[in-house]
Order: sequence, then C-alpha cells, then structure tokens
Amino acid sequence: MTAAPLRPPPQAPPSPPPTLLIAALCAAEVLTMIGVFAFAALLPAFMAAWDLSSTEAGWIGGIVFAGYAVAAPVLVALTDRVDARRVFVGGALLAGGANLAFAVAADGFWSALLLRALAGVGLAGTYMPGLRVLVDRLPPARRPGAVPLYTASFSLGSAVSYLIPALVADLAGWRTAFAVAGLAAVAATALLVWLPRHRPEPPADGARGALLDFRPVFASRATMGYVLGYVAHMWELFAFRAWIVAFLGFGLAAGATGPADAGGTGLLAPGSVATWGALVAMAASIGGARVATRRGRAATTQVFMAASALMALGFGWCAGLPYPVLAGLAILYAGLIQLDSAALTTGAVETAPAGRRGATLAVHSLLGFGAAFLGPLLFGLTLDLAGGRDSAAAWGVAFALVGGIGLLGIPALALARGRPRTARGG
Repeated sequence: MTAAPLRPPPQAPPSPPPTLLIAALCAAEVLTMIGVFAFAALLPAFMAAWDLSSTEAGWIGGIVFAGYAVAAPVLVALTDRVDARRVFVGGALLAGGANLAFAVAADGFWSALLLRALAGVGLAGTYMPGLRVLVDRLPPARRPGAVPLYTASFSLGSAVSYLIPALVADLAGWRTAFAVAGLAAVAATALLVWLPRHRPEPPADGARGALLDFRPVFASRATMGYVLGYVAHMWELFAFRAWIVAFLGFGLAAGATGPADAGGTGLLAPGSVATWGALVAMAASIGGARVATRRGRAATTQVFMAASALMALGFGWCAGLPYPVLAGLAILYAGLIQLDSAALTTGAVETAPAGRRGATLAVHSLLGFGAAFLGPLLFGLTLDLAGGRDSAAAWGVAFALVGGIGLLGIPALALARGRPRTARGG
C-alpha cells in the first residue's frame, strides 16, 4: 500500500497592489461619508420645515457622533478578533440603510434623531475599521505613507458630505439627497468585497483578555494627554461643522441686503464655503502632522490648539462683516481647527501601551466622538439660552464657548510633553 502524497501547505491569498488597495479604501471611506454632514448642510431648511429649536437641531446634528462613540469601542476592538473587512461592510450597509430610511421615513425630530443615531453606528463600523483593513493588508514599508492618506479621506468625505447633498437637494429635494447618500454607502462595499480574507494575528502571549479592557490605556499619562487633547479638538471641530452652514446663512442675511450683493451664491454659498473649508482642513491636517513631528508633537500641537481656540473666541462676533470676508474667515478657521487633528491621533498611537494599539484607538474614538456629540448639542442649547439663532450676540457667545472648550486641550497635552515613548504594539 502506497502512502498518500503529502498535500502542499495552503497558500495565502495574493495581496492586492498597494496603490490599488489604498485608492479603494480611501474611495470607500469617502462614499460612506456622503450622508454624515448632510443634515448640517441642509440645516436651515430642516429648521424651517420641522419648526426645530436650536437645541433640537443640535441634538439631531450631534446624535450621529453619539452613535459613533457608543459603538466604536466594540467595533474597533472587534477588529483584533475578526477580519476588519467584515466590520467595514456591515457598517457601510447600516449607514446606507439609515440614510435610505431617512429619505423615506424622516418627518420630524424623533424620527430624524433615531435614524441619524443609526447612521453614526454605521460610521463607527467604517472609519477606524477601514484603517485596519488597509494596515492589515499593506507591507510595513508602505504603511507610513498610506495611513495619512486614509485619515485625510475623512476630511475629503466631510467636504463631499456638504457639497453633494446640497446640490442634490437643490435639484430634487432633501429626500433624494439622503437617498443618494444611502446608495453611495451601499456601493462602497463593492470596493472591498474583492479583497482577500485576513485573519488577525493573535497576541504574543496567546491571551486576548476581555474585549473592552481599557485599563492599561487609561494608566498611560502620555497616551491620555493626547486622547484628552483630542476630546477638546473634536468638541470644537464638530460644533463648527454642524453649525457653520447655519451661521453663514445668518451672516449672509446680516451683512448684506441680499445674496447677490454679498456674493453668497455659487462658490460662496454657505454649503460651498463649508466644502472649501473641509478641503483646506484636509491639507492642514496633513501639514500640521508633519510640522508637529519635526518640531515636537505635544508642544507644537498646543500652539495649534491655542490658534484655533482664539479664532473661535472672536469668530462668532463677525456675522455683521461683509459676507465674502466672513466666508474667508470661515475657511481660515476650518484650517486652523484641523492643524492638530492628525498630530493628536498619531501621538495617541505612538504612545500606546505595548500590545494595546487597538484598545487605544477604541478609547480615542469613544471619548473623542462623545465630545463630537456634545459639541453641536451644547452649541444649539447656548444659542437658545443666549437669545436665539436670530441674535448676533447669541452666535458670538456660542462660538466663544467653543473656543473656551478648545483651550482646555492645552493643559491636557502637558501630560504628553517630555514623557518617554512607550514600546509600540499592535
């Protein structure tokens, strides 16, 4: 009896070309984000149609990021145990379904609140898990250049999220705008289904521990310095993004007798200005990270945070300026806010406790996007308490509060200055 021939060991599926992989993940992330700021882009119309108070509008604008903050710790930590591609595809389908349901069923505060929260859970399943899909499949030498491109796609997606819903709504109404956003998120899954499967590597000691054990992250002073700085940054950033279109609309009416006189149409329409600001922010984030790496990350980031917070303290009082000047200041402010974004995330990752990079990103997302929820909400509440959205003083007070929160990131980053760098881990 002859022995059966030995079977060759199974071959790992071929890796896709790095350039194609990077392009696919960046495009997929942008597609899933078209609906993220759609409500903010169309906020004045919703406030009028549904008779929303500023506080109610703040709830709807911020609930996306509350959904993100609640779901992200579980979904990001889960990528240590299952292929991150599965998490991304599930998140994209949920985001797409939530936007399609909004297009069909949203008719007021409560329905909008629920569906936007579900969209936030979908976002949690795509942003950081998408980064993990990319890193898991790239050779180590390509990762340093690829990660900034992917994280910058969040800002590009933000820009598109202001532009496309506004354009579609002008042509076919807001329900069609949300339907387009939903279909785009579903279409993003086609960019990932062709990727080979990836099995996450087990921990070096073979023990995974509890999925949500974040104690080592909280115990790292340097890491928490960057995380808490990120909290202040996200509060300021998302308050700005949720309310900038409405503020520019107010400024357009306050600074001129009509849109034609102010130049508030076309490239200077409020939604277009928000888009330009998000594009400038993308470049500022990449450039700010490079400068911070060369000059000292924590100290340089403190300077960036001071600049954007000081801008916020005065920005809300500028509504009476000629509209083109106000639009230019909004774009400048959008860039200043983003100078510290990538530097803060890089700092958290680089100082993460050994073997706890996934847990660090989970804490980063939980606290950061929790602030992203509270920022728009408290901004709207401040508007109501300070005189309403038709009061110039109320806008000044609301943005000043945002600047005050932004300044809190500076002492938080003192925890990270001069601290020894910990060993890097996965």
